[in-house]
Amino acid sequence: MLYQGRPILSKNQSRTKSIVRIALTIAIMAVSAWVTIPIGPVPFTLQCFAVAFAICVLPPKECLAAIGGYLVLGAFGVPVFSSMRGGIAVLAGVTGGFLWGYFIGGLAALGILAAFKKAGRNRTLIACFCACLAYLLCTYACSTIQFMFVAGASLEAALAACVLPFVVVDLIKLAAASVVSRAVDRAVGINRIQAA
Repeated sequence: MLYQGRPILSKNQSRTKSIVRIALTIAIMAVSAWVTIPIGPVPFTLQCFAVAFAICVLPPKECLAAIGGYLVLGAFGVPVFSSMRGGIAVLAGVTGGFLWGYFIGGLAALGILAAFKKAGRNRTLIACFCACLAYLLCTYACSTIQFMFVAGASLEAALAACVLPFVVVDLIKLAAASVVSRAVDRAVGINRIQAA
């Protein structure tokens, strides 16, 4: 059977492809975390782009599985976090809020995408960017709160370390992730096939 010129997969084929997409996304997140520029207590990485890409291009369950799988691998000590680190200590450290924020932000972003879908604007560029913005705000909130708690810092100091140096670059990364994910989805048709 074909759907818009593409073959409809059996359940086993579909499950295999889903697992492959999740694994590839986890790998992209890990590699993006290794691209690190230390600029203070919180390094600059490409993780924001990788997670935003996952939010925009993957179906909701696969997206959460990829982010969750990434965090679990890191928690077990696999060096998938920034500067090739892993372990519970990283999740509990001053920058750990960013990592928890990816999952919480992913949930918020998928809620935004669901609202756009209900309004008949499924996975448009605007929908993706708004979802990514919700993800980023949640990530900033989680990172700021954990930085304040672990480092004993004031709100102003936490914002100066976790948010202010990154806002402009992160917004550019979100825009890039939204555009790239739309191009990938047009080429591969993940969400169209899932909806069939």
